[in-house]
Amino acid sequence: MHLLIPAAGMGRRMGSNRNKLLLSLLDRPLIAWTLEAADASREIHWIGLIGQPEDWPDFEAILAANPLSKPVQFIQGGSTRQESVYNGLQGLPPEATHVLIHDGARCLATPDLFDRCAESLRHCPGLIAAIPVKDTIKIVARDSQTIEQTPDREQLWAAQTPQGFNVALLKQCHDRGKSLGWEVTDDAALFEKCDLPVQIVPGEETNLKVTTPMDLAIAEFILRQQRPELK
Repeated sequence: MHLLIPAAGMGRRMGSNRNKLLLSLLDRPLIAWTLEAADASREIHWIGLIGQPEDWPDFEAILAANPLSKPVQFIQGGSTRQESVYNGLQGLPPEATHVLIHDGARCLATPDLFDRCAESLRHCPGLIAAIPVKDTIKIVARDSQTIEQTPDREQLWAAQTPQGFNVALLKQCHDRGKSLGWEVTDDAALFEKCDLPVQIVPGEETNLKVTTPMDLAIAEFILRQQRPELK
C-alpha cells in the first residue's frame, strides 16, 4: 500500500507563521508522530510526503532524528490541499494501484487504522475513515442565521483520514475536477462528484485534526493517556 501525506499547509489558525506540522507536541514535531504511526503499519510500504521545498530541510532533519523503516519520497505541494494531492498522485511510483491519503495534522491516527483502511480498500474503489456524529447538527441560512433544517443524526458521519482510492480512478477524478474548476475539501468529494461509490470505515474518536492551540493541548492529553511512558 502506498501512502500520501499532505503536509504543505501553514498554521494560521494556530497563530503560527510556519508549517504547523513543525510545531512541537511533547518535544517532537507533529509530523514525526504521523510518520511514526505510518511506519508502524504493516500494510504501508511507501510514503510520499507532500510539502513545500522550504520545509524539506526540516523534514529531512526530522527523518534523520526519527529514522523510518520505509522509503519516504518528498513531493512538492500546491497552493491548496487539492493541488497538493494532485501533485502527490503524479509522484506515486508507476506500480502503485491503490493509495491512502492521510492529513499530516491527524497525528494521533494509529497503525491499526491505517491497516484497516488498507485492507478494506482491496474490496472497494474508494473509502474514508469516519465516525458517527454525536451532536445534533443544524443547517443555518447564511444571511439570516436562522435554522433551516435539522438533518437526521443517524445518517451523519464526521469524515476523517486516511481516505483510500483506486489510483487510476482518483487520477481521473482529479483530472476532471481540474478541467471543470471543481473546488473540494477532500478527495472523497471528487469521487462523489464523479458518481463513484465511497465506503465508510470506522475511524477513531482520538483521530483529531490539530488545527488550533486547543487541539494541540487535547492531542497532548490523548498521547499521555495512550503512552504512559511519556508522562
